[in-house]
Amino acid sequence: MPLTELKNKNFKARKRVGRGNGSGHGTYSCRGQKGQSSRAGGRRRPGFEGGQTPLHMKMPKLKGFRNINRIDYKAINVGDLEEMFKEGEVDLTNLKNKVKLLSNGEVTKKFTIKVHAASASAVEKIEKAGGSCEILPKRKDLFPKKADRKPWTPKEKAPTAKKKPADKTEE
Repeated sequence: MPLTELKNKNFKARKRVGRGNGSGHGTYSCRGQKGQSSRAGGRRRPGFEGGQTPLHMKMPKLKGFRNINRIDYKAINVGDLEEMFKEGEVDLTNLKNKVKLLSNGEVTKKFTIKVHAASASAVEKIEKAGGSCEILPKRKDLFPKKADRKPWTPKEKAPTAKKKPADKTEE
């Protein structure tokens, strides 16, 4: 079998309309007779249901909004630390999710903890047991605040050569 006779099975020729009746798509070019959909630009907008109240208008509107700056923390209680770890340094920053330390439970061991966030009462309980809690800065805390930035001042312009007026010669 020569290569010229091979056919791609995935290829489907596009429908060429308005090329005469012999093509099977002539005269009305697959649009039918008269009416809105036979005219140029006569298609209805997406969601139009012929004048009936569309489904998207029947649905209730959502309340509130989704905060794009929201940080999802996994909560770990102080009581859980007591059960899971021995005394000493506990680093919870290497986990997949960010961790927030909450104050449910009691602490008797002396922990040195690194977390992304912690409640004030959780920090108080850890410090009361003789430990310490280090809270890592949030991403936006790494950049200076607007008040701390230097004010913008325009740079001095380089001196430009002034054009000398053309000498008027008397003729």
